[in-house]
Amino acid sequence: MTQSSHRTGKPTLVSLRNVGLRYGNGPEVLRDLDLDLPAGSFHFLTGRSGAGKSSLLSLLQLSRRPSRGLMSMFDRDINEVPRRELPALRRRVGVVFQDFRLLDHLSAAENVAMPLRLAGTLPDDEISRFVREMLSWVGLTAQADARPPTLSGGEKQRVAIARAVIGGPRLLLADEPTGNVDREMGERLISLFVKLNELGTTVVIATHDSSLTGRLNHPVLHLQDGQLTTPERIS
Repeated sequence: MTQSSHRTGKPTLVSLRNVGLRYGNGPEVLRDLDLDLPAGSFHFLTGRSGAGKSSLLSLLQLSRRPSRGLMSMFDRDINEVPRRELPALRRRVGVVFQDFRLLDHLSAAENVAMPLRLAGTLPDDEISRFVREMLSWVGLTAQADARPPTLSGGEKQRVAIARAVIGGPRLLLADEPTGNVDREMGERLISLFVKLNELGTTVVIATHDSSLTGRLNHPVLHLQDGQLTTPERIS
């Protein structure tokens, strides 16, 4: 039986069958994963440090391919996708990294604009408008011209989130997105994820915050020793 294969009637956006992942010749860090993520679903990803959460996120953001098993995303067999086509698929995925991965030589606004500029489908004035709206929403209008080294950890987190969601990704992955902000801003950011989900974005949030998983009552994917298991307690 696959994890999170709820009968939503919606098409499957991501499917893993008997997937394993290893780095080099080392042991498998992910083992025998069976997982369906329906389009428009919202899931939490939990597990202790070292359980494999970052490795699973790396598969979902298409920075790695499975060492074995079958993985499909966006109706494509990922193991069969030519390398040259992977960047276009990655642009359908928004990622909020735990270490932010902002470009220090660019301003906050320029970092947020990067996905739209890479896509190359909008004129500059439209990009500027979207960037202003996103920075306003995450409370960083006054920091638009600031570079990441001058920002606090919470401010960097908000820039990273704005960058991840500005392009309207079909799949949004967030690794501890509220870990560097206060409770009020954390609630605001989570509400943004909820709204994006209501608009059709599939959301996966990796978190250690059990109060968050209990409060929002979305399905939980729990990793233990590289395998998906049923969490012992959600509260």
